[in-house]
Amino acid sequence: MEQVLLVRPDGTPVGSATRARVRAEGLWHACAAIVVRSSDGDRLFVHRRTDTKDVYPGLLDPTCGGVVAAGETPDECAARELAEELGVAAEPRFRFRTTFVDGTVRYVAYVYEARSDGPFTLQPEEVAWGGWEPLAEVRAKVEDPGWPAVPDGRALIREWLARRR
Repeated sequence: MEQVLLVRPDGTPVGSATRARVRAEGLWHACAAIVVRSSDGDRLFVHRRTDTKDVYPGLLDPTCGGVVAAGETPDECAARELAEELGVAAEPRFRFRTTFVDGTVRYVAYVYEARSDGPFTLQPEEVAWGGWEPLAEVRAKVEDPGWPAVPDGRALIREWLARRR
């Protein structure tokens, strides 16, 4: 059973629990989210989650990432998730920490940025499709409530965009 790092809303570690328990009880946990940019910075990698994901299946996501495992740092998680989900060995750079709450989904997000032009090897269990979107288009799409994006990816990319100004 995969053990997930449990945290307080301020990011202080407080233990671990199984992913199933985190989901069932809405426990605060830690996640790493990575914004993947092209080397010229003009494009973001956006992917569609598989229909079998336990949270927000089938929706578009302008970030990649996942839960921080017990005994793992957010930095380690970000590098692992890039390698697992996209097959990318780029070094993620930490940008900021924030919280995300949507019903029983509650976590502290450690947001990173990575630059890579690929090639990408998408993890078929988690990523149904992926491709480049111009940064300006993503900026417009996150403000469109009809864009079928995951709520957390939308919130995190909005904050990432706002902090870039």
